[in-house]
Amino acid sequence: MPVYTVHAPVANGADLEAADKFRFVRDGFHFWAAVFSVLWLIWHRLWLALLGWIVVTAAVEIGLAQLGVGRGTIMLANMLIAILMGFEAASLQRWTLSRRKWRQLDIVVADDEEAAERRFFDRWTARQRGLANDQWAVDRGGPPPTRNIPGQPFSKPPPPLPQGGIIGLFPEPGGSR
Repeated sequence: MPVYTVHAPVANGADLEAADKFRFVRDGFHFWAAVFSVLWLIWHRLWLALLGWIVVTAAVEIGLAQLGVGRGTIMLANMLIAILMGFEAASLQRWTLSRRKWRQLDIVVADDEEAAERRFFDRWTARQRGLANDQWAVDRGGPPPTRNIPGQPFSKPPPPLPQGGIIGLFPEPGGSR
């Protein structure tokens, strides 16, 4: 099953207004990035990666031609660069998003991008709802509860320890071994 990483722009924050800008990047091999590397990089607006791809490809071709290697070997080297591009396409997308100050929100496992979006937003909205209704985060203005205050249910003294003082397989504190 494919794995997707979810990214959000930091400037807008990760709230419901910015939810339409979230990006889902599929991890794994990208066939079209391997076959049409230049067009794929332009389509995804990965300008520095495009520049790096051009420099690496040109350096490999010129370097191998200067060494007197045949055209078949140069073509094999270009095919290896294309396969590497297919495997590293998602990493280049994530790198570009992090350079643009996007942050990774989550990792989602789903069959396709639509299912990944559904699964992510189900979890994300549940977390957002949970933060709004978090009873532990509410400031009630009073001091924390203390023990041994008559009439309060939480102030009952703890039950007495059994005869040995310790329950379980641990020795008695301060006793011999």
